[in-house]
Amino acid sequence: MMEGYEQAAADAAERLASAADLDAVADVEREMLGRRSTFTEAKRRLGDLDPGERAAAGRRLNAARERVEASVAAARARLSASGRADRYAAERLDLTERLPRTTVLRRGHFHPVTQARDRLEDVFVGMGYTVAEGPEVESAWYNFEALNIPDWHPARGSFDTIFVNLGESEEVMLRSHTSPVQIRVMENRKPPIYIVAPGRTFRADTADATHLPAFNQIEGLAVDRNITMGDLAGTIDEFVRAFFGGEVKSRLRPSYFPFTEPSAEFDISRPDGSWLELGGCGMVHPNVLSNCGIDPEEWQGFAFGFGIDRLAVMRHEIDDIREFVNNDVRFLSQF
Repeated sequence: MMEGYEQAAADAAERLASAADLDAVADVEREMLGRRSTFTEAKRRLGDLDPGERAAAGRRLNAARERVEASVAAARARLSASGRADRYAAERLDLTERLPRTTVLRRGHFHPVTQARDRLEDVFVGMGYTVAEGPEVESAWYNFEALNIPDWHPARGSFDTIFVNLGESEEVMLRSHTSPVQIRVMENRKPPIYIVAPGRTFRADTADATHLPAFNQIEGLAVDRNITMGDLAGTIDEFVRAFFGGEVKSRLRPSYFPFTEPSAEFDISRPDGSWLELGGCGMVHPNVLSNCGIDPEEWQGFAFGFGIDRLAVMRHEIDDIREFVNNDVRFLSQF
């Protein structure tokens, strides 16, 4: 008797393996495992057997039934996956954009401010500098105090700082210049140091033709033995010629910054003979070197900085710096 049920299970497995749809699977399942199925009837008839035969027959019957159940599950999984694939294929949408063969595709390009930053980095790397970066959210130590700008210093108010609600009041802020990167480098690297630090900075400025509340700066730092103001002037002159061309000249004018002494503004010449202010510079103040663990009696340094956005404005003769953030593709596609 058991051989017949085992053969029935084998036949059911073959039928399920070739079933074309879920309805055919359900028919086999009902026939073999339903309330009036072959295996249900066989289970009832186990009671007619002698107790010695009943246990062995029950084990063989359960094994045959489990084989049918496994075949049913495998067939359902196979047909469900196939059904999903067919449904996905039927519902697929072709979103491919097809343009006429005569259409000329134009490649995109970097934003003009990004182009200016990349060019600046290339110029200074060619002069032996490395590029350094730092966080845009800084503490008062890195943004002010290590740079010789304590909380009582009047210059601190001119930065129009945007403070962040983290930690103690007015102790965490969006950096107002990239000078904190110089402090971080000097704290963690022994001289000689030659780095430039490009990046975004933030101030509570109202946007107008010459100002943005979020803008890009690049600052340079050189720390070595026997550094002089002449080295600074020569570096700026070399940069100006490399970036703007040999016909553009530079000059220094006395100025004041808390983190440099002496300090200067540097200008570049215009074709009409006038001068245009580009940025600030000076010899690194001895207090700044000491704050970073560098002996000012042994090491000297100079620093300079200017706005990348303004540099791009001057290079392309743009009237309004806000054009760079309006995202008008008609404007940006010109560069």
